[in-house]
Amino acid sequence: MNAIGEIIKSRRKEFGLTQASLAKLSKIGVNTLTQIERGEGNPTVKVLERVLRTLGMQLTATVIEL
Repeated sequence: MNAIGEIIKSRRKEFGLTQASLAKLSKIGVNTLTQIERGEGNPTVKVLERVLRTLGMQLTATVIEL
């Protein structure tokens, strides 16, 4: 999970988004996003898909890159 979190954090910063703004756009809690970026917790596939879609990415493509 840590690798996906790092990808999300990097992409978020590329877009100049704060954690709060990405969380709001993704319709998830900021604490959930923080946990994902840190590689903590156990987010559902649905939550990961929302965040990645907001960043213009797909879950399958991201996992393949890992």
